[in-house]
Amino acid sequence: MPSDGWPEESVPSEPLRAASSPYDELAALAGNPLDDFLHEDPDDPDDPGGEEWAPPNHRRGSRRRNRFAGLSTVTKGVVAVVVLVSFLALADRWAVLYAEHRAAQQLKKELKLTAAPEVEIQGFPFLTQLADRRIDEMKVTVPDVAADRVTLAKVQATARDVRIEGSGLTDISGAHVDAMHGEVLLSFADMNRELGASQVTFTGHGRDRVLARGTLPVAGHQVKVRADATIRRLGGTGIATDIDGMRLDIGDLASYRPGTGATEGLHLTAKSVDRITEETDKARRLLSVPAIVRRAGVPDGAVREALHSDAKLSELTGSPRFVKQLMGMNLIDIAIDHPWLLEKIGLDPALLDGLTRLTRPELADRLSLAFRLPKLPGDHGYVRLRDVTVEQDGIRVDLSGAGLAVGH
Repeated sequence: MPSDGWPEESVPSEPLRAASSPYDELAALAGNPLDDFLHEDPDDPDDPGGEEWAPPNHRRGSRRRNRFAGLSTVTKGVVAVVVLVSFLALADRWAVLYAEHRAAQQLKKELKLTAAPEVEIQGFPFLTQLADRRIDEMKVTVPDVAADRVTLAKVQATARDVRIEGSGLTDISGAHVDAMHGEVLLSFADMNRELGASQVTFTGHGRDRVLARGTLPVAGHQVKVRADATIRRLGGTGIATDIDGMRLDIGDLASYRPGTGATEGLHLTAKSVDRITEETDKARRLLSVPAIVRRAGVPDGAVREALHSDAKLSELTGSPRFVKQLMGMNLIDIAIDHPWLLEKIGLDPALLDGLTRLTRPELADRLSLAFRLPKLPGDHGYVRLRDVTVEQDGIRVDLSGAGLAVGH
């Protein structure tokens, strides 16, 4: 019966469930992942035996080998030949480098050079030449070869038909050169540096002449030097220089030519003569020296008139004949007896002593460009100079040789 004051409630026939969580609902929809893992599918009816499992093949080289295997026999042969030729060419070049190094060291030793020369073996392949014991052509360049007072800037030679001495490919005891030709360069730049203690420079002038221009220290003074050198071949191994036209200019006052000839010695310049004749006192002092008056050919009466009359003095000393005679005089001995003469024209007397000590052979030796080729090792063969030419950069000499031996 229903209770008083309360509504009648129905009694459920089944027990009430607890309120479900949203996460539980999602899990129910997703299912259990272990079911698929633990579930065993029945065998495929089309493949009753199934397929046996095998591990995967991760080796990638098989595809490449398959590609090479797919090439034709001719292509494989071409590739093999190319590879072989490349190795042979590389070995040939290494053999050339080794032979060039050995030859350079041997030449440095026998020629007593400060540095090894540059050796270049021509021809390809080299190994066949080595096996035949004969090299077709070899070039040798030797820089900075000492030759007397100068240094040869470059000696370059090309040897042909070089026969190799020794046994085997690696045993090389020497070489014999049938024929050789080359050239020697004596650089003006090197000469200016080596002979430049006197501050003299050399330049080419024509085919066989060299001009020397610069200064020389004499008795504490710098005097200008001028000289011409003629280049000629001296025998088969040397170069000679004939020095002429040597002149030392002492400012614009005087010039000195070493020697005892009529045109040599100490001579006044035209400017010095003009200065003397323009000043009355200097002109009278000049005419008071009997040696000057006699050499000038002035009569005694004309001298007496000039010494007592300024007009006569100017007329005498200003005449072209007197000026020419005065410039042509060698004042060496006159100045020695009358030292004041040099002072009057502005020259240091000590300079005269220094000039007279500078003989022609000594000055020529200072300006000489002569040299001889260094002696070759051994007594085999010869090298001779053929032609000498003066060029813009220096003196160039052609040479030839035959029967040369190295390493014997």
